[in-house]
Amino acid sequence: MTSPARLFARGTYDEATRIAALLRKETVGGVLLIAGAVAALVWANTPWASAYEGLRDTVVGPASLHLDLSLGTWAADGLLAIFFFVAGLELKREFVAGDLRDPRKAALPIAAAVGGMAVPALIFTVVNLRSDGGLAGWAIPTATDIAFALAVLAVISTHLPAALRTFLLTLAIVDDLLAITVIAVFYTSALSFGPLALSLIPLALFGLAVQRRIRSWWVLLPLAAVTWVLVHESGVHATVAGVLLASTVPVARRAPGAGPGLAEHFEHRIRPISAGIAVPVFAFFSAGVTVGGLSGLGASLTDTVAIGIVVGLVAGKAIGITGATWLVSRTTRARLDTDLRWPDVVGLSLLAGIGFTVSLLIGELAFGAGSLRDEHVKVGVLTGTLLAALLATAVLKPRDRLYRRIAEAEARDDDGDGIPDVHQQHGR
Repeated sequence: MTSPARLFARGTYDEATRIAALLRKETVGGVLLIAGAVAALVWANTPWASAYEGLRDTVVGPASLHLDLSLGTWAADGLLAIFFFVAGLELKREFVAGDLRDPRKAALPIAAAVGGMAVPALIFTVVNLRSDGGLAGWAIPTATDIAFALAVLAVISTHLPAALRTFLLTLAIVDDLLAITVIAVFYTSALSFGPLALSLIPLALFGLAVQRRIRSWWVLLPLAAVTWVLVHESGVHATVAGVLLASTVPVARRAPGAGPGLAEHFEHRIRPISAGIAVPVFAFFSAGVTVGGLSGLGASLTDTVAIGIVVGLVAGKAIGITGATWLVSRTTRARLDTDLRWPDVVGLSLLAGIGFTVSLLIGELAFGAGSLRDEHVKVGVLTGTLLAALLATAVLKPRDRLYRRIAEAEARDDDGDGIPDVHQQHGR
């Protein structure tokens, strides 16, 4: 007979398993991200705003290790390292065993990612040419938030082609790789080579352990933590440590046969922590800007930094991604997936204007957390992200209805000519 304690333990385990499975769904992760941002935004605009600021600025951690950081900094430097570790695992899997392995399949989304970063940066730069110090934020509108964008797509889409999600995912992964490079190269103010060189030791030991398929947390977690601390001490943004650690994890299984490799195993285990804790908590500590009513919102949006962000995220992403995709498809052998049409690409390019998490992070690095410009960055990012999501929904929702009618007609074919009726009536 099973004891009550064992039944309770089994029930607790089953519940934890269900919660973890739920958190792996992009829609749920996106909703939690939005909830964290909305909670912070509401709190920061109530009479108790000082309590929010006090919580965000509370300093914890050992000063002897230079880790006496505010909770907001811990969220940006520490928790986002988990997010970038998961993103790095996904990126490596795509390059080794996914769509990025085939240059012909990868060409269009890679070109789209480059165009989707270059055009927003150019627009921001033009808008801020005469701005006092505003050019430091040139990279803010270049980022696409994977979790947020895929969550919005999951809400919109019931019948959109699977190729659309694959294109967006590949684009966002390449976008993340470029964003990480931008952070490491352009937003590292003072580089200390000693800690950076020392970080290679625990990084190499971590890589050796995972190459030997060691999964024990008590071995890997201390090595990862030491790597993170040394990268943080070096002056390179500590989230880069997450990507470096992920790059050492093998993708392929050692034994032949079907089943997940170690990278997929780690991603499966850690994604709920990233989606359920790391990203929502970062959003909570980063999105709390005191707007000051309509007058304050108007004042923030008159700053050329905020204007450059909004225009870059909404128009820059759409022009850059659609334009680069069209140009490469016309000048090379790369072709758009046969299931996709150009209106789908336009909708996808608008969806890529959701630049929440990494955009907020770059804004803090560019202007300093809590500064007036950083507050304007947050307003710009929130406004641009909201507009991009609404415009993408306006474009993709009718496309979703069209694809639903196509699916229904393919099952029906009333005139019996073998050609789906909706194709004859509406085209694609």
